[in-house]
Amino acid sequence: MSNLNTQAAWEYHNSTKHTWRSVHSGGHSMDWNNQPRPFKLYPGLEGQRLPSDLAPSGVSALDVLLGRTAPAPSGPQLPSLQQIAALLYFSAGITKRGVVGGGGQMYFRAAACTGALYHIELYLVCGDLPDLPAGVYHFGPHDFSLRPLRQGDFRGVLAEASGGEPAVAHAPAVIVTTSVFWRNAWKYQARAYRHSYWDSGTILANLLAAGAASQVPLQIVTAFADAPVNQLLGLDTASEAALHLVSVGRTPEQPSPPAATMPPLALEIAPYSRREVDYPAMRAMHQASSLTEPAEARDLRGSLPVLTTPALEGAVTPLAKLLEGELPRDTIEQVIQRRGSSRSFRRDGIGLPQLAAILSATGGRLPADFLSTGLKASLGKPGDTLVQMYLIANAVEDGLATGSYAYHPDTQSLELLQAGDFRERAGYLGLEQELPADASVNLYFLTDLTAVLARYGNRGYRMAQTEAAIRGGWAYLAAYAQRLGASGLTFYDDEVTQFFSPHAAGRSVMFLVALGRPQRRPRLES
Repeated sequence: MSNLNTQAAWEYHNSTKHTWRSVHSGGHSMDWNNQPRPFKLYPGLEGQRLPSDLAPSGVSALDVLLGRTAPAPSGPQLPSLQQIAALLYFSAGITKRGVVGGGGQMYFRAAACTGALYHIELYLVCGDLPDLPAGVYHFGPHDFSLRPLRQGDFRGVLAEASGGEPAVAHAPAVIVTTSVFWRNAWKYQARAYRHSYWDSGTILANLLAAGAASQVPLQIVTAFADAPVNQLLGLDTASEAALHLVSVGRTPEQPSPPAATMPPLALEIAPYSRREVDYPAMRAMHQASSLTEPAEARDLRGSLPVLTTPALEGAVTPLAKLLEGELPRDTIEQVIQRRGSSRSFRRDGIGLPQLAAILSATGGRLPADFLSTGLKASLGKPGDTLVQMYLIANAVEDGLATGSYAYHPDTQSLELLQAGDFRERAGYLGLEQELPADASVNLYFLTDLTAVLARYGNRGYRMAQTEAAIRGGWAYLAAYAQRLGASGLTFYDDEVTQFFSPHAAGRSVMFLVALGRPQRRPRLES
């Protein structure tokens, strides 16, 4: 099916919406004896241990997220192995360990993941780097190692697949994210395809923040011909597929063009479970949003879709001046290592300046190929976007009334849509859970899916989900930088849109983050 036949995206999106009926009569139960392992293991490959003496950036998390750091220097930027190790660790590494029932180990990663199932894998494709020869590598978080899948410089495959995207063509290294679908579908069934982009998005949020702190230029590329990238990594696309390319560093040279043939990989991979359940809707959606030719990738860059925002009608609360005060100075590395996902909130308020910092961080520039003004910019300062942010404020101090709001990043302001106490409604919209009811604020990311799909085809579904999740990931980091808590949640799709309408009429929900003051939890081993 062609990427331009957007009926596929609508069919998938509508069929995986949560409704009261689907949640209460679904009948799905998790087979705990068949729970997938959280790591991809290559039994026949030795790993090269990455350096663990990671140099701290010394840059505060909020300075990074608010765009208050110096941009990466112009000119060539060849990342060191230590910098590569830091990027991998602070985006997808194991930051904490805990004990679960029966004495088993629970590994917590640097970025949030639905159900803590950690189905996103990272690969590195590079030319010769200091202390690392050119090759294709798999990152193993379990032993913090790189395993060589191919020897030699294969960056030309990615440059060609991306349609000659300059960031990829001039990158000394490229990180590729993939999803092992079953490892999340075990719990979430066909809706797990959305989670592929939610969970890779929070990883990318960390990656971009860590890169900005260490002044390593990064750019996210979502448009590429899928088959050659999957073939390069040796993926069985029925179970795992490439999601994003992330260029790392900058070099004036372009890689050599790819060889005429690419030998298939025949590497043993340890089974994830005793058996896997197939969800055809996920495979169908991925295939329908796949690109077959590099020219298709080139066509998806340039102009943005035409997105409309309703005229201001409600009372406006300006936020910009609230950011002039003293901000917490914890470094981005400290915040990522401390970050978790709050399991319960106290019903206490957060300060309006704290909320302002979170919103400003969330609405910053995003260096991605589908957002034109984000390509030469670091984080911070509003830029192009496919998403609109909406809030339910349950408890915000310093004069913000309880109610629903639309956030306007260009003016750094909140527009009141409806005043009132919506705690219980927030709990219902968040799948009748206590977390969103107890949270101080619920932050929703919506998009005009009709306009996005009209511009990008089915690939636009991946882009919108990715952007919402990255911005949600930045909200996570900005909350934890201020000693607050955050948790990503799922939702009743259409009822969220209805709640924020008429302002949100025609928009679709992509992501939800609950923010607040967490209950104390036992410390986990770092």
